[in-house]
Amino acid sequence: MSERNSEEHRLVAGRYRLLETLGSGAMGVVWKGQDQLLHRDVALKELVLRNVPDPEQATQAKSRVMREGRIAARLMHANAIAVFDVVEDGGVPWLVMEYLPSRSLADVLAERGRLSPGEAAAIGRQIAVALAAAHSSGIVHRDIKPANVLIAEDGTAKITDFGISRAAGDVTVTATGIVAGTPGYLAPEVARGDDADFASDVFSLGATLYHAVEGRPPFGLGENAIAQLYRVSCGEFDPPLLAGPLTPVLQRLLDIDPKARPGMAECAAALAAIRDQVPQAAQGGHAAVGTKTGPRRKIAALAAAVVLLALGGLLVAWLIPADPAEPGAADPPPPASSPTEPGAETTSTSAQEETSAAPSSSVLDRASRLEKAVADYYGLLPANLEEAYALLSDGFKAARASTFGDYQGFWGRMSAVDVSEVQASGDNTVTATVTYTEAGGGTQSERHTYTLVEQDGRWLIDSQTQGG
Repeated sequence: MSERNSEEHRLVAGRYRLLETLGSGAMGVVWKGQDQLLHRDVALKELVLRNVPDPEQATQAKSRVMREGRIAARLMHANAIAVFDVVEDGGVPWLVMEYLPSRSLADVLAERGRLSPGEAAAIGRQIAVALAAAHSSGIVHRDIKPANVLIAEDGTAKITDFGISRAAGDVTVTATGIVAGTPGYLAPEVARGDDADFASDVFSLGATLYHAVEGRPPFGLGENAIAQLYRVSCGEFDPPLLAGPLTPVLQRLLDIDPKARPGMAECAAALAAIRDQVPQAAQGGHAAVGTKTGPRRKIAALAAAVVLLALGGLLVAWLIPADPAEPGAADPPPPASSPTEPGAETTSTSAQEETSAAPSSSVLDRASRLEKAVADYYGLLPANLEEAYALLSDGFKAARASTFGDYQGFWGRMSAVDVSEVQASGDNTVTATVTYTEAGGGTQSERHTYTLVEQDGRWLIDSQTQGG
């Protein structure tokens, strides 16, 4: 009997019964288990510190995993695997998480080769919405990759493993110069040694979606890990050829300059627009695993991208980087406010290529502009009250907050606010879930419907009702 089989039915921390293994990797073993107290299935991740031989480093890694697990437990979102508990058993940290019967995006890609742009956009939007909520709570994921995107039978996508892999050094150069793990989805600045942050999460999401539509990560596979790390640090990748309408979005997510990347809320709105506007017939079939793409198919893919962009006016203004005088789009919390059409060349290009001129923001599709306006508003709260108050119409102020003092009094009771599941539901209405965190520590989530009006070229919130 193997050691792993002998672990089955073991009781962890006096509460969680191990039932069967779900998978394993460099970081540890994932089990299906049952919470004996609440009588529900859970997933348990047992941290294994094989890649951290130094006892002091192992202790630090264990402490960091426990700490970051508790931080991740603050995030409750429909598109994120919930962390229920963090326990220590026999000196080993265990994460107790939501159990979701699912397949990872990595498994799906291994079977199918790649996804259509519409499918990738649908999955990416769900992950971006969850990450936007995480970022607004100050949580950086650090390890976004296909293996950490789970897809349920009904198509629901959830991100898992918040901050855990990197907490124990998943992608590090050891004292002997050996790279542990694959750097294929890292942001260039992280590969150069900078700390992971909100902008690096944006890049990693872009790298994951690039893999989904192109059939490989932007920096390739199968290279020597140190050589690949160097290529990542330079920010050089082959331009996408099969991404169709996703191409301009991917190129902005994969910009080598972290400040030029959009925030997660903006990513979610852009991906939602592609998901909703790309006709199913134009999404094309799915390449078999390992299928080569010839020149004719590449030309057809580029032509389809041009047609789709022309027909839908798809996110053209979204390509314009934020004004340099404005705060970086990826600074926390995600700003929810608003490089080029790919050429036919297949030579390696830098992610920092100049973007071409584009029409004004009025060309943005209406739904994404509405969603962005609501996300923008909550992205300012509760820290920037004056700016947020200016995004309310006179009618809203008269009905709900006639003076700035009233408005300040309400938000003064809040220490944080998160907005998620932002979705346009009509010509000028948006629904969203808002989670308030009171200064005293309590939290409350509400589903709201907003009516917006356009004044002087920008959308203002005109009314708010509960439900939706």
